Amino acid sequence: MKVNFNVLDRQFNMYKQEYLDAVVHCLESGWYVLGKNVEQFEKNFAQFLGCKYCIGVNSGLDALILSIRALGIGKGDEVIVPANTYIATVLGITENGATPVFVEPDEYYNLDADRIEEAITERTKAILVVHLYGQAANMNKICEIADKYNLKLVEDCAQSHGACFDGKMTGTFGDIGCFSFYPTKNLGAFGDGGALVTNNSKIAKTLKMLRNYGSEKKYYNEIEGINSRLDEVQAALLNVKLTHLKELNSEREKIAKYYLTHIDNEQIILPQIREKADHVWHVFVVRTQERDKLQNFLAEKGISTQIHYPIPPHMAQCYSWMGISKGRYPVTEGYADQILSLPLYNGMRIEEMEYVSDALNDYM
Repeated sequence: MKVNFNVLDRQFNMYKQEYLDAVVHCLESGWYVLGKNVEQFEKNFAQFLGCKYCIGVNSGLDALILSIRALGIGKGDEVIVPANTYIATVLGITENGATPVFVEPDEYYNLDADRIEEAITERTKAILVVHLYGQAANMNKICEIADKYNLKLVEDCAQSHGACFDGKMTGTFGDIGCFSFYPTKNLGAFGDGGALVTNNSKIAKTLKMLRNYGSEKKYYNEIEGINSRLDEVQAALLNVKLTHLKELNSEREKIAKYYLTHIDNEQIILPQIREKADHVWHVFVVRTQERDKLQNFLAEKGISTQIHYPIPPHMAQCYSWMGISKGRYPVTEGYADQILSLPLYNGMRIEEMEYVSDALNDYM
């Protein structure tokens, strides 16, 4: 049997006619940039999360960049960030001239709240927390630290659409929440897309100007902005998928539970779920001492896997200027050598889950 890591068209076919109707309606409207579809999605997504404002942008990376910029963070400032995140999180900091300060993850693969305070200096301006793989970070502790030191708090929710901590949606704890709608995300578009959410009216106004050339009114440019606008067609499609997000996340949870109850191999470390945290299973990550051997073993059986992520940002060539040597962040580097993401996608069939689980149980 062949099991791909991700199969996007199965989810599309679940709601095919709704998607097609939404696109045709958008195209027939004759309005393709910052129109009613974006307006409606911003309203719907803010309501879904339980916050006041949503600002649609071109991508999750743009959301991260603009979040740091809107908070006035730049050269000479430091932002605390998890060491094991995807590089986009760190780019959001460095694209504004600020300096990332890495902190190791905990056993749940999220920012270790117990290590944050030792990383704070007089130049620290914010904490950028990531809800990695779909599980909410320890937000009660992180919020306490941000309040104690008067730090801004930004959430990278690129993988946590619909996840909660202690009943509250990720993206709504801090000053700004950043979302990606890349096609593989739980709330994925059919191309690039992103959004920022906030409860602060002043920040919302700044973000709306930043995404549109720094202009609130056409040709009246109040600040230096960029062109980063969520596309009308993508917004129309996201409006459809948002109505089904809870059921899509529920299906992912069932697949994850199947893995958790059927994979039984002492050489495979299964993911843990934090108390009070929801997990929406953007990816299902296991660990093993000889990861490459396991990946090759599964590939020989026709099972595709991925590594999230093989090179930590502090070891990336583009950040060699930071002068961080190998061994500085042993937990992060250990995870990078051991983690492997299993196939998990909407529309996955029981025989595929069984085949993957059996293969992992056969691994020696």
